[in-house]
Amino acid sequence: MGTEETGANTNENKMGVMPINKLLINMSLPIMVSMLVQALYNIVDSIFVSRLGDEALAAVSLAFPIQQLMIAVATGTGVGVNAVLSKSLGEKKFERANQTAKTAIVLAFFSFLAFFLFGIFGVNYFFEIQSENPLTLEYGRQYMTIICTASLGVFFQVSTERLLQSTGRTVYNMYTQGIGAIINIILDPILIFGLFGMPRMEMAGAALATVIAQFVAAGLGFYFNIKFNKEISLNMKGFRLEADIVGRIYSVGIPSIIMAAIGSVMTFGLNQILSSFNEIAVAVFGVYFKVQSFIFMPVFGMNNGLVPIIAYNYGARKPDRIVDTMKCGMKYSVSIMIVGFFIFQFFTKYLLMMFNAKNDMMDIGVTAFRIISISFPIAGFCIIMISSLQALGEGFRSMLVSVTRQLFAILPLAFIFGKIGGLSMLWWAFPVAEIVGLILCTIFTKKVHSEKVKPLWEQSES
Repeated sequence: MGTEETGANTNENKMGVMPINKLLINMSLPIMVSMLVQALYNIVDSIFVSRLGDEALAAVSLAFPIQQLMIAVATGTGVGVNAVLSKSLGEKKFERANQTAKTAIVLAFFSFLAFFLFGIFGVNYFFEIQSENPLTLEYGRQYMTIICTASLGVFFQVSTERLLQSTGRTVYNMYTQGIGAIINIILDPILIFGLFGMPRMEMAGAALATVIAQFVAAGLGFYFNIKFNKEISLNMKGFRLEADIVGRIYSVGIPSIIMAAIGSVMTFGLNQILSSFNEIAVAVFGVYFKVQSFIFMPVFGMNNGLVPIIAYNYGARKPDRIVDTMKCGMKYSVSIMIVGFFIFQFFTKYLLMMFNAKNDMMDIGVTAFRIISISFPIAGFCIIMISSLQALGEGFRSMLVSVTRQLFAILPLAFIFGKIGGLSMLWWAFPVAEIVGLILCTIFTKKVHSEKVKPLWEQSES
């Protein structure tokens, strides 16, 4: 027991004493690798599906908002589980920690049921309001029905990964996501095109490859929790759902779900605007979202390491380390985004060629990628500032920035610019919306710094 306590204290203290640059890399790198693997997971389907034609790629793009919403519910609930479970362990309330872990599994099942019902009753209507192309509709129904009705795998995968994260065993998440991605990559061509004696399943094969990979990752998640996560028990014998724990989870989780779901609403809205031009524009936007994840995911992974550092040092009343963490995070974030900007500017055609882009798609895609990527360095600033607001307990302000940028800026601007200057002007909505976000972030960050960080210096001097 004494050794365990000493280790725990050492782990806790490193956020208050380790050099910021080393600490940020130490805490962020495993998460960044995991999120890059997740980005690979998302892009593989689209690369292989593009070989079936533009309609297939458009169908995947139209389905993407539902997949975003699915991940938003899973990860948002996971954020709540993390907060409640970790806090319970810190307070030595081990029974509550166990109840929280078991509740996470049950909530994952209930989330699956909601999307299962959508897969049965809502898929047809969802695609019919977005497209009139019969082949696109058929491809979309095939893909989305399987993704939704077999979504138990993704909800259990995210849930078990969050339990591992709650107790500091994030290295196992690299195994679950990595193996899942490899299985998806292997199965995609086999099931889509009917290789090695398998039937040619096309879009249904792409969906089936994804859900099989998710179930394997979920199975690994359960195995790692049962085998190595000794702080919690997933034995469901005698378990009863407790309203208090569910309430605690969603008091933290719902704002996270809303913030993540905003992206789903924005994507759906932009798909509607783009479809008024043509389905190739919809496909281009879908491809952009998949490719840009390789630039954004490392930054989001860094956020996951940055937030606890700032939160810890805010609690420890160390304003110098708070500011140094923000500056360090900003330096890395903007650097990554500048690299992404140059890739999207000078290697645009090669990025689009991965998706079998024909002349029309290439013309639209080159313009879109180059204009949208102008916003990348600005986004690097905004992402770090939003995360810093969250770490300092300003969840509402950070949510307000996200809502304003993605709903009240991008969508209206895209509609207006599209009407004024056509499709090529529509893409400028992204850089302009990012500038709006930057202005809000700067105002809120200065205000929060004045209210919460500056007083810490004043108190230490007095």
